[in-house]
Amino acid sequence: MAKKKSFKIEFTSHPHPRNLHQQDGAESPRCCSLDMLLQRLRAIDAQDDKLANIMDVVGEFGTFQRRLVALSFIPNFLSSFFMFADIFMFAPQKPYCNTSWILAVDRNLSEAEQMNLTLPRAPNGSFLTCLMYVPVDWDLDSIIQFDLNNTDSCQNGWIYPESKRRSLINEFDLVCGNETSNEIAYTVFLAGLLTGAVIFGFITDKLGRYPTILLSLLELAIFGFGTAFVSSFNQYIFFRFCVSQAVMGYAIGSSALLTEWLMGMHRAHAFILGHCFFSMGVVFLTGLAYSLPHWRLMFLVGGTPVFPLICYIWILPESPRWLIMKGKLEEAKQMLCYAAAVNKKTIPLSLLDKLQLPGKKVASASILDFYSNRYLRKLTLVMCTIWFAIGCNYYTLGFKIKELGVDIYLSQVIPGMMEVPARLCCIFLLEQFKRKGTLIMTLFQGAIMCFLSLMLPSGLPRLPQREGGRRLRWLHCLATELKSLVILITLLGEFNLAASITMFYIYTSELLPTIIRATGLGLVSLIWAAGGIFSVTLIHQNIDILPIILCSLSASVALFYCSNLPEKQDQPLPDTLEHITPQSRETDMQTVFTNGL
Repeated sequence: MAKKKSFKIEFTSHPHPRNLHQQDGAESPRCCSLDMLLQRLRAIDAQDDKLANIMDVVGEFGTFQRRLVALSFIPNFLSSFFMFADIFMFAPQKPYCNTSWILAVDRNLSEAEQMNLTLPRAPNGSFLTCLMYVPVDWDLDSIIQFDLNNTDSCQNGWIYPESKRRSLINEFDLVCGNETSNEIAYTVFLAGLLTGAVIFGFITDKLGRYPTILLSLLELAIFGFGTAFVSSFNQYIFFRFCVSQAVMGYAIGSSALLTEWLMGMHRAHAFILGHCFFSMGVVFLTGLAYSLPHWRLMFLVGGTPVFPLICYIWILPESPRWLIMKGKLEEAKQMLCYAAAVNKKTIPLSLLDKLQLPGKKVASASILDFYSNRYLRKLTLVMCTIWFAIGCNYYTLGFKIKELGVDIYLSQVIPGMMEVPARLCCIFLLEQFKRKGTLIMTLFQGAIMCFLSLMLPSGLPRLPQREGGRRLRWLHCLATELKSLVILITLLGEFNLAASITMFYIYTSELLPTIIRATGLGLVSLIWAAGGIFSVTLIHQNIDILPIILCSLSASVALFYCSNLPEKQDQPLPDTLEHITPQSRETDMQTVFTNGL
């Protein structure tokens, strides 16, 4: 008893370990006393500190937490595979009308002779893709002597003589009027991200992190692996719609779960490593697309690792924070005791007895709180502004890479490999500049690179003298000569924006309270996808100034509002709406007090 009593006294008389690094520089006694007062008020007011005390006993990063982080690697790896598979499904093809009817006249005709006799040519001498000569009942000599003149659209499908791979284009003949199918598939996939963000964000907060992750993995297994067996293009885009929902659902559920089980820098490191595996999945996808000749085989091989994830039913834990918020106190205690047992720790009963249900009913919290709560409304608007800017700039740079004429495989492998060190750099930046400083730095550098990349229209053909005139001829010449420099600038932009995405995912998860954390993640992810759709729409307008204005304006507004976000490094996680509003007042008090000094 004496040992337990001394432990309690020692525990309450020292600041929390996560607050030891706050403002430890040379400060006035008055400022230090204010900080101590605010910390004591927060400890009295915030229910989550009691859970944090237990998490300290369980272990900040023991075997249980390491296993939890490792469980997120494989789904992250596969999510990128399914998310970017469309890139290799629409490889450019050179089809021609199927004119095998002439083989009934002479079976000994070569392929070149068959095309010369039955296909019309364009003024530049190339064969037309969508036209053929109307079949006739003449003999071969008559056809050669009089030629064929009457043309018609392709009646018996197309042939792809130069194609070495089986893609969606030559599988479903997506040519001659169906070329927009690539854009349709991309738009439907982004629509899946939008709906998945809303639906799974709501489900995660209502049903829990554990069932949401299982549901998204089940959907990914059914529709991701099942894409290899579709029989029409409409089925393909429907399956891709469901896959995008599953990818977004897992991202939201796993982010909430890792945020609520891990503490401090361990939480940030887990997010960073998970996103690194996401980037490595892009490299894996590119390797499969390059080595496998058939698109169905690629989905079969890439989707097979999803099925072993069924074991997550038995080994994936639920969030104790969410259980407490939903009134499931006993289940939360059992989960904490299980985690402590895995880490070979023992939680004192005195600490477990301090866990209590929140005084206010939290079941009433919903998406409407993002409007009714004044502070949460402002915080959400700021986060949405930043997410929109990141989405616009990131997707714009992705399309810029395609315009530069870089090989489709290199355009995926190089950024995927560069994003790994980009995200790992966040570990060092977080130690030096914390959350807010790292986010501002990476977003600013990414926006500058995006602006420079758009201002140099590299990859465009040199204008003829009679057409170019004074129309930025020198700029076109410079872009043509310095194409490699523009590619480097674009890659550096993706490098910084990839770090911004990882950084802001950590930031957003820590800013939102547990009761609506997943709903908020879904909301801001929706805005991120909307930014991507908006940028893609402007790019297809073929007006160069529009993407420049969009990316520059959105980044400027985001950087301006980013400075208003509170710093969350080494701060306790908020659990309810009441926990975030007092914290904002404390920040305002500190700012006023410091300025007054």
